[in-house]
Amino acid sequence: MDDLLEELYPEITLETDDIIMSLSIKKDYSKIEDSDKRKKEFISDLKDFIDEFAETPESDAFMRYYDD
Repeated sequence: MDDLLEELYPEITLETDDIIMSLSIKKDYSKIEDSDKRKKEFISDLKDFIDEFAETPESDAFMRYYDD
């Protein structure tokens, strides 16, 4: 299944000291010719993704993982 996703969507792994996040990108950013604009659009979409996730029951369940 992972191989199929890799063929359909490009993947990126983002890493900081605290988080490693692997993403499959469904949006076709190639339609934005200017690379700076493309990057801004991608970053904006990442922020929207995080904001949407913050409002889901899954995000609440994930935070409960750290409860004793």
